[in-house]
Amino acid sequence: MASQVVGVVQNTNERENDHGFCGRLKNKVVQFPCKLKKLGQDDPRRIVHSLKVGLAVLLVSLLFYFDPLYDGLGASAMWAVLTVVVVFEFSVGATLGRGLNRILATFLAGALGFGAHHLATLSGEQGHPILIGLFVFLLASSVTFLRFFPRIKARYDYGLLIFILTFCLISVSGYRDEEILEMAHKRVSTILIGAFTAVSVCVFICPVWAGDDLHNSVATNIEKLGSFSGRYINL
Repeated sequence: MASQVVGVVQNTNERENDHGFCGRLKNKVVQFPCKLKKLGQDDPRRIVHSLKVGLAVLLVSLLFYFDPLYDGLGASAMWAVLTVVVVFEFSVGATLGRGLNRILATFLAGALGFGAHHLATLSGEQGHPILIGLFVFLLASSVTFLRFFPRIKARYDYGLLIFILTFCLISVSGYRDEEILEMAHKRVSTILIGAFTAVSVCVFICPVWAGDDLHNSVATNIEKLGSFSGRYINL
């Protein structure tokens, strides 16, 4: 008898838990559109920014859809899409900063990767992979250590990551691909196309300047301070 009572209680608790979970899930689903609406109403520029990112990705995706462009760039056209996704920021200044970081890091890493491949080639077939592995180890370790400096991390952390990635891709890929110069040229070209597209869309279509946000923030804080001072004086 007692076991039957315990079983009934457990079944009741399970039903309540199921109803509770379903109720919470239903409430979250119902509240989600309201949260989206509030997010857009708080700052309508967020909606514009989302549309701008979609437009920039669409523009660089055209490299895949037109045969003359794709024949010249090949699968490297995907780097343009990746560049837009990682470079595009909310404000113009942040987008310019990330774009310049990516371009400079790509150029430097591409040149060093090509040089490392050339030096490793001079060592012969046996020494080639050993030197490439040594170069990759030394550069990745040293650049990663540099990222711990506060000033460097604040300004150039993204560029250093791209530097490591590009150097490793070009130097290691060159071991199997003989056309390393052509490969590096295609990747640099597509990255430039992606960065230029992201910066152009960000600057010329409803640009957002960080200075405006700072000005509005300062004005709001001054108004709050004036309101608080007025209440204190009245008391």
